[in-house]
Amino acid sequence: MKIETIRTVHTGRAYTLEEVKVLLPNGNRKHYDRISHRDSVTIIPVDNDGNIWFVRQFRFGSDSELLELPAGVMEANEEPMESAKREIREEIGMAAKVWRQLGSYYLAPGYCTENNYAFLAQDLFSSPLEMDEDEFLRVEQLPIPKVLQMIADGEFHDGKSLAALGLLLQKGGIT
Repeated sequence: MKIETIRTVHTGRAYTLEEVKVLLPNGNRKHYDRISHRDSVTIIPVDNDGNIWFVRQFRFGSDSELLELPAGVMEANEEPMESAKREIREEIGMAAKVWRQLGSYYLAPGYCTENNYAFLAQDLFSSPLEMDEDEFLRVEQLPIPKVLQMIADGEFHDGKSLAALGLLLQKGGIT
């Protein structure tokens, strides 16, 4: 496929809706709707007691409260690691001495440009930053065995958290 034109249909606070016209391999042309969204980060914060730190917050897309790993959208010209270090401080009030990038993945590649970078953060220490004005988060710490059981029981409904935890498990877990 080859993109021929991109036209902005709507610009919102968090994303831009685009109409994309493409030339298909068979020579036909087709129009797609695409959400252009800045990339984001997800962090798996693990404390020295073997707990993973989560946030619980209301999400409009699911019309429900979800338990999620700390995460956020990267600022313009911000590198993924820099963003992760900022987000963990904003969302759970902690920083980490040890960092490991686990990988990245597109959150909804059928219609959105957003790529999410996953990080493991260990050796946590207090270092709060002010939360965004529209964030109302409750911080929860769960022991790793409980998190693994919750995954097996289907208790997580946040895709980026499941993807990040899956990358961590695939890469040998926490060292």
